[in-house]
Amino acid sequence: MHLQQKTNQNLEGSSQMPAKESHGGHALFDAHEAISGLVGGMEQYLLYEQHIQDPELKMMLGQHKSFLTQLYNTLVETLKTGQEPAVGTRTYNMASDNNVLYGMQPTQPKSPAQTVNEINDECVSSFMLGVLKQSASAFTTTALETTNPVLRRVFSDSIPNLVEMAYEVFLYQNKHQYYQVPQLQQQDMQQLINAFNPAPSQGPVSH
Repeated sequence: MHLQQKTNQNLEGSSQMPAKESHGGHALFDAHEAISGLVGGMEQYLLYEQHIQDPELKMMLGQHKSFLTQLYNTLVETLKTGQEPAVGTRTYNMASDNNVLYGMQPTQPKSPAQTVNEINDECVSSFMLGVLKQSASAFTTTALETTNPVLRRVFSDSIPNLVEMAYEVFLYQNKHQYYQVPQLQQQDMQQLINAFNPAPSQGPVSH
C-alpha cells in the first residue's frame, strides 16, 4: 500500500462523523478560552451590581446579564451537539441613543481605590466595558479558528452584540464624563479623513 493511501485512511471528513465530534483540537482550546472568559465576565457582573448607585446603570447591567446568560446557554448547547441550538443568536439593541459628547472638561487626577467603599459607578462601568471588550476580542479569534460551521457562526454572530453592549457602556460613561473624547484640530482631522480616495471599480472577472 502506498504511503498516500495509508495517510488517507487516517483522514475523516466532517460528513463522516457525528456533528458533536466535528471540532478540531485547536478550535476547542479557543472555544473553551472564549466561553470561560464569558463566564468570568458574568461572574464579575454579579460582584459589580452591589456597588451601583445609578438606576440607569443597574438596569443596563441587568439587561446585559440576561442577554449574556442566553448567549452562554446557546454556546454550550452548540459546543455539545455541533448542531443548530434551540435558541439561536439574538440581536442586542441598546436603549440609549448614540449621541457622543466631544471635548475635554477639567477633572481631578485619579488614583486606584484603596477600599471597596470607593468603588462607584465610574469604576463599575469601566469594569463592564473591559469585560465586553475582552469577550469581543476572544470571540473574534475563536470564530476565525472554529471548524464546526454552526459553532463558528454562533461566535461570529455574537460579536456585533458584544460590540453594541460595549458601545452602550461607552455612551453611558461619555454622558457622565467618565470617558471623555478629545478631538484633533480641524485641519489635522480633515487631512486624515481625506487621506484616501476610492479605488476604481473592478468589472466582472473575465475567463
